[in-house]
Amino acid sequence: MTFNNYISFASLTLLAGLGLSSCQKDTDGSPQIGPGNPVISKIMPDSAAGGVAVTVTGTGLGDIRSIVFEKQNVPAGFQSTLNSDGAIIFRIPSDALGGTQKVMFTNSAGTTVTVPFKVLAYPTVSSISDYNFSKGTVITLTGNNMDDVTAVAVADSVKGISDAATIVSKSKTQLVVQMPASTLTRGTLAITNGTGRIRTRQEFINVEKAFKIFTDAYGDGYQDASWGDAATVSTKEAKDGKASATKTYQKGNWHLINFANWTGVNYSADYMYITGWIKGASADYSLYVTTDAGKAAFGDFVEANRVDVKANTWTYFKIKLSDMDFWSAGKTLKQVGFRIKGPDKQDEAFYFDDILLVR
Repeated sequence: MTFNNYISFASLTLLAGLGLSSCQKDTDGSPQIGPGNPVISKIMPDSAAGGVAVTVTGTGLGDIRSIVFEKQNVPAGFQSTLNSDGAIIFRIPSDALGGTQKVMFTNSAGTTVTVPFKVLAYPTVSSISDYNFSKGTVITLTGNNMDDVTAVAVADSVKGISDAATIVSKSKTQLVVQMPASTLTRGTLAITNGTGRIRTRQEFINVEKAFKIFTDAYGDGYQDASWGDAATVSTKEAKDGKASATKTYQKGNWHLINFANWTGVNYSADYMYITGWIKGASADYSLYVTTDAGKAAFGDFVEANRVDVKANTWTYFKIKLSDMDFWSAGKTLKQVGFRIKGPDKQDEAFYFDDILLVR
């Protein structure tokens, strides 16, 4: 064979090889199984929450290319490379809507097979607009799986009381309710949707059943007895209603706001909490609850009585009286104050609303 003939032969061999290579089908690694006729015999489990792995068994499943949950056509991601003719594994999508629905499995030929499945999507509440209520108060709950809520109630399972609230509006991530009149002093919300019922971890205080130190005005018998600049009632800011009590703490003077009832409130072990809202100043500060009925002197800084207040926002506090130095048995409570260390840089104004003693 001459050199030229050798080159020609090698070229033909290379071209032939390239031709054979180009005839091979590119794949994504999925099993090379024909569409066939998919049949599902079992799905395990048959109900689950978002993120849970589910196994489907049957025949003709190796060519499945999409899995979609019926409600709002939510797709489920899965690795087709892990398919076999007899099984598929996928996870429930986190945004799948709750309740019983069809799950649709479709192969490359467009053939679809369905199986019933219950997505467990209990309502969850991550934040709320208010912890206090009276009849007609509108509260916004933010969380997830709210769009199919059917009932909301203020409830106490121990007392067996459940007072229905009115659903004003709802979406996937937000629920707005109007609170009912209730005989409960405090209670959680029982929320029911297509998956079932939950109780909120947040507890709601019935203002009408609480002892009022300050709401829109000073409670019965209360007046201002602040150190330094007097506190005033302001309509500039309010967490609830139309007004709050405001106090300017002067730079370096360690002032306190003082809610005083000189007649006094007799001790009762029935009181469980002090609660309220404080709107912060220009920076984060700590205020210290102080009374004339605790072990410490009025105006002392007791660490267990500290309330951390965020800047320029309403901060809610709820402190169990047994966890703080507030009210010793047998003593009469006449003064409830909030003292600050400083401020060191400038005068700072704080606002106080719904200061309550709760049974």
